[in-house]
This record gives sequence, C-alpha cells and structure tokens, in this order.
Amino acid sequence: MSTSHPVVVLAEELSPATVDALGPDFEIRQSDGTDRERLFADVAEADALMVRSATTVDAEVFSHAKNLRVVARAGVGLDNVDIKAATEAGVMVVNAPTSNIVSAAELTCAHILGLARHIAPANRALRAGEWKRSKYTGLELQDKVLGVIGLGRIGGLVAERMRSFDMEILAYDPYVTSARAHQLGAQLVTLDELYARADVITIHMPKTPETLGMLNREAFATMKDTAFIVNVARGGLVDEADLEVALEQGAIGGAAIDVFSTEPSTDLDFFGRENVVVTPHLGASTLEAQEKAGISVAKSVRLALSGELVPDAVNVAGGAIDELVRPGIPLIEKLGRVLNALAVEAFTDIETEAAGEIAEHNVSALQLAALKGIFTDVVSEQVSYVNAPVLAEQRGISTRLTTTSEVEDYRNALTVRGATSSGTNLEVRGTLTGPKQIEKIVGINGYDLEITLTEHLIIFEYADRPGVVGALGRILGEHSVNIAGMQVSQNSAVGRALAVLAVDAALPAGVLDTIAAEVGAALAAEINLEDN
Repeated sequence: MSTSHPVVVLAEELSPATVDALGPDFEIRQSDGTDRERLFADVAEADALMVRSATTVDAEVFSHAKNLRVVARAGVGLDNVDIKAATEAGVMVVNAPTSNIVSAAELTCAHILGLARHIAPANRALRAGEWKRSKYTGLELQDKVLGVIGLGRIGGLVAERMRSFDMEILAYDPYVTSARAHQLGAQLVTLDELYARADVITIHMPKTPETLGMLNREAFATMKDTAFIVNVARGGLVDEADLEVALEQGAIGGAAIDVFSTEPSTDLDFFGRENVVVTPHLGASTLEAQEKAGISVAKSVRLALSGELVPDAVNVAGGAIDELVRPGIPLIEKLGRVLNALAVEAFTDIETEAAGEIAEHNVSALQLAALKGIFTDVVSEQVSYVNAPVLAEQRGISTRLTTTSEVEDYRNALTVRGATSSGTNLEVRGTLTGPKQIEKIVGINGYDLEITLTEHLIIFEYADRPGVVGALGRILGEHSVNIAGMQVSQNSAVGRALAVLAVDAALPAGVLDTIAAEVGAALAAEINLEDN
C-alpha cells in the first residue's frame, strides 16, 4: 500500500502527546513490537519506527525494513536497539538522553532519605503487625556528609537538592573544575578522601572498563562502617558480590540499589537484608519522564524525516550535512575520545579545527561530534550532539571551532585540542585516507605519525632509548595481548618518543601500569573505542 506521507510505525503504546508532537504530516500505524512476525510485516513500508523497551530492534528487523530511515527509542537506554546493525543498514537511531535526569536525581534523593530513616524495613514490620518504633531510630541528614561520585547533570542535581538538607557535599569528578563544583555547593576531593569522610555515597559515573566494579571490596574497606551506598546510575558500578560481603561483615551501614549487572535481577544475596533497599530500575519511571521522552523523540523523527540535523542521534549526526563533511563526523568523535583519554585533569578549553578543502563547507557538526567524543567516557548520562555543548558549558569549558584551508600532507585534517586546568596542552590530529576513507591518527601532542584508528589503542610517551619497544612487546606477549599495529614517533630535540600500538583487545587489569612503570612513561593511556 502506497502513501503520500512518510509512514511512522509505533511498535508500542505511546502517549497522545507523543503522537501530537509528530504532527499531521505522517501516516501513523500501530504495531505490536512483541509479535515479531507482525512487526516484520508492519515495518516493510516504514520510514520511522518508534519503540519503548519491549521491542527488540535488531538486524533481522532492519532486513525487513528497506525504507526505514530512523528508529526512535522513547527513553534513555538503548539496550533493545542494535546500534551497529542500524548503522550498517544506514538507519539513524535517536533517543531522549535528558528526559530522565530529574527523575533519576529525585529517586536518588528518595533512596538517601529512605536509608536514613529506615522507611522500607519499618513499613514491612508494621504491615506484618509489628510495632518496632525503637528499632528503627534513624538519623538526621543535617550536618552529615554526602559524597557524590560523578558531578554531571544528575550528580549535580542531587548535590543541589541535598544541600537543602544542610548536608556538606563532597564530590569526585576528574573532569569537573573547582569553579563548577563551587557553583553546585560541592567541594572537589580525591576519591580516597570522599570514601573516608562521607556518610552517604552516591555514584553517577558512566559504565566503562575503568568504572566497572568501582565500588568494590577495597573501596568499602576505606569507608565508614555506617556509610550508606546509593546506585541509581548503571548496573555494575557496584560489585554486587563485594557489596554482600561488606554488608555481611558490617563494613558499611547499608545500600540502596536501583540498577544491577544483570536485569531483571530478583534474587541477589543482599536482597533480604534489612539495611538494603532495592528497586527494579525505576530511575526513569515517572509519568513526566516518559512524556518528555516521547515528545523528544517525536521531534527527532520529524527532523530526521525532513532531512535536518538531529541533535539526539546516537550513531550518525544526520541532517543536511555536506557529503564531504559527513565522513569526518565519526572520525573526530573518536579523536575526542582519544584526547580525553590523554587528559589526567579537567579541561578548561577545547578547540576543534577543520583544515583543507573541508573548511569551505559548514563544519559545525564536527565540533558537536568532537565534544560528544570527549564527554562519552566522562559522564553517566548518554552524550548526544545536543547535550555535549551543554556539558561543556556546565563545566565552565570554553569551546571554539576554527577552520583553515591550509594543510600539509593531507587533503583534509581534523584536530581536537584541549587545555587543562594546570595549563597542559593536548592535541590529537586525524584524517581519512584512500578510496575507503580509512580513519587514521596522524598526530598526537606534536608527534607526527600515521596509524589506523582501531577499537583498542595504547599510547606511551617516554625518554627515547633502546629497549623500550622490546619491553612493550614482551609485556604484552606475557599477557597474551596481540599487537595489530605499532608506530613510534621521535622528538630528537627533547630526546623523547611516542609509541602508539593497536591491539586486538582491551588490556587485562594492571598491564598498562606495569608497562608504564617499566619504560618510565610520562604519559600512558588506553583507549577503547568499542560502541558503548
């Protein structure tokens, strides 16, 4: 059946406000995302597919949807959408990355209050006919210390709200400046100091190889034995086995957990403990958050189907971007992630530069992509082209985009530069080469090189001397890490060298530090560019 309007298939029930936000220019068809055969039939003519969490959108769906241009997830998470398959099929994926920030912050605050006043166990006891008033004596939050790990949008909202209880706010976030923390009424401290001083610790970090299991046995051992732990951010940030041991041994006072390593989870060991409150991933489960999400993605669908820039696209920038500029978007996003991996403190200034023929075109999307890459491994919320500039502004980071037609050696070159709070300047430069537009890094901090951007890179800067390359190979070999490519660039003027290695997989824990210690590296970084 042909139609004069683009077809939008709703695979799940969405609110009337969401449908209204689409407007009259589309043919709306209802489907059932849980019925695979019906979904396959219904997406055959679809230009857009809108889902919540019950519909799995995978390569098989894309194989039946030859006209599909955009998949919209009315929510924050994208676990039910195969982004890689969508990208291979040329389908844009959008979500609503900021729709739940207030809801998640409020649930965090609710859990803090619930732990302090024993609301859940007292409720259970009274409903069971037991009046245990003296057993559930709580504590006031006034003058207590709240430790916020990750002072991004949600962590910042939690800090602002808990200040109204006259709590002292400590924060750990290596990517936030002291000035930004001060605006939120928080004091930046080291992680060790936060663990030692906080009465309540709430975590709002992204889930990365570095943060996985961040709150573990070692961390619990340094906390007060009365400390409460709250996780409404990502499953896996708290090591669940270590949490059970800490609770069993009385190393901490209690925990409130909304997200889990495997979901659904209904029978973890600590679920039965009186000093633990668990909720089934309710961070975004408010009417307001769901309404915001639906309206947000409806607007994105309108933009996508009209050929405009889609700020909340998670796999491609989309929109009216020149064909010469478009291939640079994934490249400069990766360069941003590399730049962030090289930094050990907060950025105060970020510059994006486009050089060569590309400078004759509108390259504003490249700056958005660079910022998106820089913040992807920094904040707990999903980063998009719309919230990346906001994240920079919130952190007091100045940003600018520069262009020049002058470039040496390459037709085009893209560069991301960052200045840190201590005055350190960092730079990563890249280009696309050959008919297949191979993504390459061609410069890091003044060192010239040319190495293909792969999913796993490690970078070392060290005093140039014999034996270093051999040591790199030996240590990696001892840990069964295969080197797929390697380049060493020398700076003879200062007697230093930079080695960039492409490896087949992420390094086992501790290997990066082992190599850095053996070669005396002044800079050591591991970059994992796998899809989040």
